[in-house]
Parts: sequence; structure tokens; C-alpha cells
Amino acid sequence: MIKKGFTLIEILVAMTVVAVLMSIAFFSYQGARKAARDSKRKADLEEIRAALEIYRNDNKTYPESTSFLVSDYIQELPADPISDYKYQYIRISPNKYYLCAYLETGSEESATGCESVSCGNNSSITCNYSVLNP
Repeated sequence: MIKKGFTLIEILVAMTVVAVLMSIAFFSYQGARKAARDSKRKADLEEIRAALEIYRNDNKTYPESTSFLVSDYIQELPADPISDYKYQYIRISPNKYYLCAYLETGSEESATGCESVSCGNNSSITCNYSVLNP
């Protein structure tokens, strides 16, 4: 008599292979999501930077806060894709500023001026990416 079907060992091996492949796919997907959010953060800071430069061109100084940009220079201030994080604008002088953010995947670039700035809803999340005025 010929038995049709799979043995318990064959099923367990197949399930193990599927589980390993799913875990690899899951972690790759998570990494891609973090990279996508970091790209959005960089684009948001560039949008704010462009509005700051237009403001400076009109007023010969950078604003005290980014709220001065809303309506005339930018429709609305971009927000970080994750609500626990936030962007920081630091006006050093009338002609110098730092824009700071926290990148989930880290940053090869320097966080000049933002190393000790909190980019989260609590002080444990420090900024690791900055955009300086040109």
C-alpha cells in the first residue's frame, strides 16, 4: 500500500524554512520603513530650510521661531513621521541657525550644533542630524 502525504519531519522542516524567510523579510521591511521615514525627515528639513532662506531674503534676518514662516513662506510646518519625535529650530544669531532631527537609521553626517538638543517628547532622544544655514 502506498501512503500519500508528508511526514511530520518534512512538515516541521518546511515550517522552519518558512519562519526563517518570514523573519528575514520582516526585518528587511522594518529597515526599509525606517529609511523611508528618514528620507522624509531630510526632505522636511530642506523644505523648512528653503522657507527660512526666503524669509531671510525678505527680512535680512532669520526668524525667532519657525512659526513666523507659516502662511507667508510655508503652508504648514512639516511634522516628524513619528509623533514621539520632533524637529528643532535653533536660531544662533540673526544670520545663523541649526535645524535638527533624529534619524532612526543613524547619520553619517554630523549633527553639528544639535548633539545635546532633544528631538523627542522626552529628553532621552537626542538629535543626530542637522541642517545648517548655507
